[in-house]
Amino acid sequence: MPDRAIVNRLDQHGPECAIAAPVWHELTYGCRRLPKGKRRTAIEVYLREVVRRSFPNLPYDEAAATWHGEEGARLDALGKPAPFVDGQIAAVVHVHGLVLVTTNESHFAGFKGLEVENWSKP
Repeated sequence: MPDRAIVNRLDQHGPECAIAAPVWHELTYGCRRLPKGKRRTAIEVYLREVVRRSFPNLPYDEAAATWHGEEGARLDALGKPAPFVDGQIAAVVHVHGLVLVTTNESHFAGFKGLEVENWSKP
């Protein structure tokens, strides 16, 4: 069942929302790893008919790759390396001047100049 607080925030801010290409990768990869069956088919349909149609997909481009490389090196030097895909997501959000919405705030806490919100919290 979806988190009601997140659904409410999506209702409020849906037209302002987008997903980063690496998030789309994670969604499709996770779905395709499921065994074939009703659950996987339902998720494939939901991704195609709802997510893809509702949210622009922002690319991981040269600007994002540059920021990601710089931030990755900075965090490595501090002894706080970040997972690669989290860095990609953070980079896409940062270069577009957006707010990163996640329930895993700690994954993005080290990135400089990145605004992070958890919509599942009241």
